[in-house]
Amino acid sequence: MSTADEKPVGAEEKYAQSESIEQGRRRGWQRRLLEWGVEARGIRPVLIEERTDEQYSKIFFIWFSASFNLLPFSAGSLGPIAFGLSLRDSCLVILFFNLLCCVPAAYLSTWGPKLGLRQMVQARYSFGYFGVIAAVLLNLIGMTGFCILDCILGGQTLAAVADGNLSWSIGIVIIAVVSLLVSFAGWKLLHWYERVAWIPVLIIFLIAVGLGAKDFRHIPAPAEPADAQLVLSFAAVIAGFVLTWSPLASDFSCYMRPEVPSKRIFCYSYLGLVLPTVTLQSFGALVGACLASVPEWEAGNKTGGVGGILEAMLSPAKGFGKFLTVLLALSVMGNVAATFYSISLNMQILMPVLVVVPRYVFSILATAIVIPLSIVGAHSFYSTLSNFLGLIGYWASAFIAIVLEEHFIFRKGAVERYALANWNIPGKLPSGVAALVAGMCGIGIAIPSMDQVWYRGPIAEKTGDIGFELAFAVTMVVYPPLRLLEKRLWKNV
Repeated sequence: MSTADEKPVGAEEKYAQSESIEQGRRRGWQRRLLEWGVEARGIRPVLIEERTDEQYSKIFFIWFSASFNLLPFSAGSLGPIAFGLSLRDSCLVILFFNLLCCVPAAYLSTWGPKLGLRQMVQARYSFGYFGVIAAVLLNLIGMTGFCILDCILGGQTLAAVADGNLSWSIGIVIIAVVSLLVSFAGWKLLHWYERVAWIPVLIIFLIAVGLGAKDFRHIPAPAEPADAQLVLSFAAVIAGFVLTWSPLASDFSCYMRPEVPSKRIFCYSYLGLVLPTVTLQSFGALVGACLASVPEWEAGNKTGGVGGILEAMLSPAKGFGKFLTVLLALSVMGNVAATFYSISLNMQILMPVLVVVPRYVFSILATAIVIPLSIVGAHSFYSTLSNFLGLIGYWASAFIAIVLEEHFIFRKGAVERYALANWNIPGKLPSGVAALVAGMCGIGIAIPSMDQVWYRGPIAEKTGDIGFELAFAVTMVVYPPLRLLEKRLWKNV
């Protein structure tokens, strides 16, 4: 029986109560995820007192495992298969361009412990709060493209083992979903996974080398000296493969103690990138050079792509060989999981209002985007791979030039010159006009300098593909005067 003080509950009150209950449930799930070790932090800076990780070797393993999989193997095979280069010329390009192009990502990794900033958040100090969105869009395209290539490779390899009982599409879904589970939890699980994921892959590749050794004698001798244009075009592919790690380099090191020597982080990162990339790309070039002379490998390539080649190489081991091929297919998860992690961060920078959304939500969104695109691109893998890797390095060259010059010329290489409290305040960051114009100049000169299957620029017709080299050089020349003018006009940092 109601008293005079009691009031009937109206529709608005009932709605508010239901909303409160629903919010409580959501907060309960979020607390439970945090208790399980899932990282919710997005792009907010990691404070000095939160940078406590002293296991610095983690950065070596995250680069090593992310690079120790099927994708560098397939990229190296493009030298003989797509560009017609000899094994010697392919390996020389692989060696020298990787030694050079792994330097930027390794160096930018050293900024994570010093600043506690994700890489594209740090880029706000040159591109500005809104200007960096253009760089983030290009970075998201690049990262999504790599995830697509990895999922295609893994899916094709699983299908090759299944003898027609598993489609490429189902294989792609399996790779993407399992990678999501690793990236979903964030920093701790990702670093633990990358620490151990490379071990079975190394063993399997060693077995593949042993089983295929008898067929390596079929390497054809080069009929004529390598054409300079083909060498430079393949070099653009190799550069695009590693330069694009730079825009996400410090994402994986920003929880480490700020007093760690930068040389130590650099060496861990550089070796973690160079060793697996050079080794597997050279192995891919070796297999690609022998492909036409080994009918079983060529047949595997026609039916299952790179996965079919490796399945054919491991086939003498029979059922055990199929098991090893499945593990090789899963090796791409190290790359996909790390990239999903950075994609989730970049989405918050792309749309700053979403900074309040937990990071792991964007890993799910990235997976939903990658799966259908991978299925669509699965039937033209080699052309997709060569075109994508050739294109993606151009913008990364311009980006690297801008952030390095901002750091060394205008910040004097000093951490103290970054006002970290201003990371999310548009009016206290550069306008970004100088960086955007310089970047457009770099990309603009890259267009007539590129040599792709679908387009060859007038400069490239005479020199070969020198797009990423000219993009870096022109941006280096243009950015300093534009930045000085920007500082004078806008009176900002």
